[in-house]
Amino acid sequence: MAFKGEVLTVSELLELSGATLPGVQPPVGSLAKDASSVRHTAAGNARHCSDLIAGGEPLDVGWRFGILQTLDDYVSTVRRGGVELGAEVFAEEPPRTGSVELDAAFAALADHLAERDGWEAPSWVENAERAVESWYPAVPSIFREEAEAESPRAFRQRGVFITERSLARA
Repeated sequence: MAFKGEVLTVSELLELSGATLPGVQPPVGSLAKDASSVRHTAAGNARHCSDLIAGGEPLDVGWRFGILQTLDDYVSTVRRGGVELGAEVFAEEPPRTGSVELDAAFAALADHLAERDGWEAPSWVENAERAVESWYPAVPSIFREEAEAESPRAFRQRGVFITERSLARA
């Protein structure tokens, strides 16, 4: 399997870790310039999903590069700046992606993380248009019953059914 991540420079890796080299100033505009800022948002990831969907990519690709990427961005932001900063990942309402399933999943993820981590979910998650009849993102048909039983309230309420493993990240 080929590496599909982002290759960072040594300076960027050091900045992400919070380490500095003696006598070396971080470059202007560097990643560590402001540890209290949000670098990636659900809205930005939704725009990327919109491009993917418009380009004919299947919903599973949108799930991976939209929802799971937003989860990674949230976790990273919380590690750097705490839960309050993490909530900012969802402050701007994600634009419509061209897929009601993905739109529902963005709302479900924000609602789920807010409930789990104790912050107030943004009002846009309550939009009734951010729901589907039923969708099982990246869940093989043999695990659908499991997804219906395990899906967190925020996802189930919007018709998005996932297993406990669906949000597990390496």
